Amino acid sequence: MKLTSTFVAVCLFSSTAAFAQEPASILNSVPPNSATVTNYYKQNVYDLRDSKIGDIKDVLMDRDGKVTAFIIAAGGFLGMGEHDVAVPFNAVKGTQKDGKWYLTMNASKDTLKAAPGLKYDRGSTTWIPENANTTGSGSNR
Repeated sequence: MKLTSTFVAVCLFSSTAAFAQEPASILNSVPPNSATVTNYYKQNVYDLRDSKIGDIKDVLMDRDGKVTAFIIAAGGFLGMGEHDVAVPFNAVKGTQKDGKWYLTMNASKDTLKAAPGLKYDRGSTTWIPENANTTGSGSNR
């Protein structure tokens, strides 16, 4: 198919005009007291005695974008036998230790293992009680 120069010019003008428009909300700087999600997501969590008790498997947010909870995978070995639990955002404390981001929680591995377990339901794209029957393909991430 042969493209006319008018058609090409209209396409270029249309795409250029779309890119030239400014988005409604752009920040000129990072908001104060902000932290990147990579400081939390897939990071180890330690008890107050520096023993690893789990790792952050998911970060949950409300509709306003505020982080409300973490899903922590406790126990298991190489992903087998993990027990996923929800903990409030403010239960996990972050700090720098030896130049690295370090997460702690005032809980033990046994406390996390005893907590109600969750599983990720791909059909509803949410975390549900691990013993719930689902219509979707209830699969862990």
